[in-house]
Amino acid sequence: MAKAKDKDKHAGGTIALNKRARHEYHIDQRYEAGIALQGWELKALRAGRINFGDGYAVVLKGEIFLVGTSIPPLISASTHVIAEDRRTRKLLLHKQEIDQLIGAVERKGYTLVPIAMYWKGNKVKVEIGLARGKQAHDKRDAEKERDWQREKQRTMRAHNREV
Repeated sequence: MAKAKDKDKHAGGTIALNKRARHEYHIDQRYEAGIALQGWELKALRAGRINFGDGYAVVLKGEIFLVGTSIPPLISASTHVIAEDRRTRKLLLHKQEIDQLIGAVERKGYTLVPIAMYWKGNKVKVEIGLARGKQAHDKRDAEKERDWQREKQRTMRAHNREV
């Protein structure tokens, strides 16, 4: 019997993380959204070509769009298409989720920030967070807490080696 073809090696894997979002914002809720992509964009994502850092989500006419995320095209994959790497991409959510997000953004002053992009089966999903901006002292407190946790782990490992 023939050997079964290896399924997509990226299935379930993370494409990109937005570490800056966790540093800049308090993330209150997370939502999983699909994203409308073109063929050349999928090929570029499989090659790991994405820049998430400046991305954010906006509400336009009752829909949510991802803005500022750059997916640079592969030269070989997009020969017949004029590729725009920073185009606005539509996020696919249920109507109820969109209504909740619109209410939070317009009434409570939240921001929609992309947190992660990953494969779910053969689909690309984007995790967006309902976020509030951190102030400088909040960022310093978070950094101190992270350093303290790291130091505590080092001490515990050193202690466990001795025993």
